[in-house]
Amino acid sequence: MPITALYWLLLAVMGVGVIGAVVPALPGAILILGAIIVWGLVNGFAGLGIPIAVTIVVLLANSLIDFLATYLGAKQAGASKWGQIGAIVGLLLGVFGLLPASLIGGPLLGLLIGPLLGAIIGEFLYRRDLKLAVRAGIGIVVGTLIGNLIEGLLALIAMIVFIATTWPQVMG
Repeated sequence: MPITALYWLLLAVMGVGVIGAVVPALPGAILILGAIIVWGLVNGFAGLGIPIAVTIVVLLANSLIDFLATYLGAKQAGASKWGQIGAIVGLLLGVFGLLPASLIGGPLLGLLIGPLLGAIIGEFLYRRDLKLAVRAGIGIVVGTLIGNLIEGLLALIAMIVFIATTWPQVMG
């Protein structure tokens, strides 16, 4: 495979990684790191220290963002641990298509509806107040979505750093 074709293929993989950083249950920054490593194996790792370091920082930051975004969204909405656990269970059920919405709309719809329903059910079981349960469920989902958008932005930055570092040697 010509080096330019490989480069474009790896950029496409990185693009999927950026999307995966935003969409739950899809690989994100790990795809970007994998593509950088493949590029390094083929062309030598010269000049890839910064892109690799940035991508590793993004991977670590994404783990922290996942936790903080969900926690802060839940805290702002007054959710309990029951709501948070319900959101996780709902996410898993949604991903694997075990919710009625997932059967109709596929796993992506399940990813959106699952955590909301799970958080509402978990919070309702704990508090027995539907209004508070719905508020907590929405807070958890909003926090998670904001976190996913931040993760996507960080993944995009990692991809841009790679392109800025390698573009001149590939296209120049």
